Amino acid sequence: MIGNVLITGGASGLGRAAATAVAKAGGRPLVIDLAPAENGADHVVADVGDREQAERAVRELAERAGGLDGVVTAAGIDRCGPLERVPGEEWERVVRVNLFGTVSVVRAALPYLERSGGRVVTVASTLGLRAVGDATAYCAAKSGVVGFTRALATETAGRVGVTLLVPGGMRTGFFDGREEQYRPGPGARLNQPEDVAAAIVFALGQPPGCEVRELVVCPDTETSWP
Repeated sequence: MIGNVLITGGASGLGRAAATAVAKAGGRPLVIDLAPAENGADHVVADVGDREQAERAVRELAERAGGLDGVVTAAGIDRCGPLERVPGEEWERVVRVNLFGTVSVVRAALPYLERSGGRVVTVASTLGLRAVGDATAYCAAKSGVVGFTRALATETAGRVGVTLLVPGGMRTGFFDGREEQYRPGPGARLNQPEDVAAAIVFALGQPPGCEVRELVVCPDTETSWP
């Protein structure tokens, strides 16, 4: 039984797919997002890039649900462009949401997960392992998620399960609004978010003592992997 699973970014994209998959698996999705969850999931509207908002939202949902059994940090944003052309505030916001938001949510959730013997699934990216130009903020943030998750797994070993999910490109709204050169080409093969969400449920559903430490899920022609 997956139980109560808190999902950041759960109103769209991979997060929404994860919330749906958790519900289908018999769990209860609890969503934090800037927009309300439209799939009927219990939710709190909050900005995970703001530490106080993130911590407050975690506590509110956890207390409302009577505890947490899992956390999935799927919230993520990007800002493409050469470093000198990306405004500093926008660059830093990518790091605040993707990395600091992950840390804030996990930190606030740990007391509940310790009590339940629960699990964390952090969402990094293939670009957290292989860098490309015009994506310095995103690569830095997702590389940080990789390092944070590996350290967290060591720190909480035997008490809280920790899985690092490394997805490649997905067919979501993540690429909407970008300049043409930063969008996947018309022939690009992208994963469906529902398929990646299945990997999240797989990690959450492992029996006590069995750890899936890292999962790479990408299209078979993914250019950023390996």
